[in-house]
Amino acid sequence: MKGIKDITPDEMPGWNIAERTAHALAHAFGFREIRIPIFEKTDLYLRTLGHATDLVEKEMYTFPDRDGTSLTLRPEGTAGVARACIDQRLVPHPASRKLYYLGPMFRHERPQAGRHRQFHQFGVESIGSADPHADIEVIALLWTYLTALRLPGLALEINSLGHPPDRRNYTAALVSFLNGKEAHLCGNCRRRMEINPLRILDCKVPQCRDAMQDAPSLPNFLSPSSRQHFDRVQHGLRILDIPYTLNPRLVRGLDYYVQTTFEVSCSALGAQNAIGAGGRYDGLFQKLGGPAAPGVGFAIGLERVLLALPGDALPPPAPWVFIASFGDKGKAAGLSLLYALRAQHIKADTDHQASTLKTLLRAAHRLGAPFVAIIGDDEVADDRMILRDMTTKEQEIHPLGTATSAIISRLR
Repeated sequence: MKGIKDITPDEMPGWNIAERTAHALAHAFGFREIRIPIFEKTDLYLRTLGHATDLVEKEMYTFPDRDGTSLTLRPEGTAGVARACIDQRLVPHPASRKLYYLGPMFRHERPQAGRHRQFHQFGVESIGSADPHADIEVIALLWTYLTALRLPGLALEINSLGHPPDRRNYTAALVSFLNGKEAHLCGNCRRRMEINPLRILDCKVPQCRDAMQDAPSLPNFLSPSSRQHFDRVQHGLRILDIPYTLNPRLVRGLDYYVQTTFEVSCSALGAQNAIGAGGRYDGLFQKLGGPAAPGVGFAIGLERVLLALPGDALPPPAPWVFIASFGDKGKAAGLSLLYALRAQHIKADTDHQASTLKTLLRAAHRLGAPFVAIIGDDEVADDRMILRDMTTKEQEIHPLGTATSAIISRLR
């Protein structure tokens, strides 16, 4: 199916390290995991993302429920987390104010490298604090995660959209600048002039970028309080030695963003190089009928992370053992050993259909087993187990009674 990709067992080591790192670092930063539904009422996204965004107009998977209710597969995580916090009354509880999620999202966009119609995100939401240190903490977690995976050529860009009045003043100036330039803009940007002018700033079409060369700069329209907030964010990033570049054209495509916005790109991804982004959304909860709760967060596309993940970032596979047991008594002893190892969380496997040592060793080789435990009827009669190193071909002999501990010791 176009835009939908299976994740095969061979790909799972990369996914495992990306997800384990996300869990570990989120917990280290004091974030707690939340799991939100795969679909929500469509109205949630119309109220939060904005009717005029490309995401709402072109990309959402929306369908009627049997009772006629319009439902949408989640295209992003922030709106669902905000809805859950309101419904479950989590906002008043400080322990629940820093949340993270991992899971699939859905957007009907043109499939390309690292971008699928079902894709996966790691995201965090820090709710309840308007302090610039909340922005710093979220950006630091994003940067720490990507650098921990040793992704190459990372670059952080930041900007401030200011408070809503700042944004409105800038939008008016931008529209005034654009009047009479419609002929130099692409079709999408001509439409955006009426409904979402800020999105013209980050259009990638060359003719639009040329037309915007002399456009007014958003930072010049920041109020003193907005400028102070953004200055403190930058100061914190400098203290943490997190490199960044100011990009006055960096805007987020969703209506709920205010103040700090940021994006990380990765040189390994080519032209479409954004790998994670986020920003502050102080009015989102009120839009949903909840309390006045400021918030800031980010989302990272895991498929993009996997594309950029260097091969040597993956840990070597843990050693394991193949149980080559044959004959009636050998099979029984091998079965006991197999499950004794598994009970100790040691990877152990076998081929239930193979019945001779030759076919069992062939199966072990095919699976890439580093060690093989050989137990046949003769071995049982002699109360012994043969442990073969498949790389060196060296063999050790151990009593059956100590076979489990001997294998564990050898593997470790």
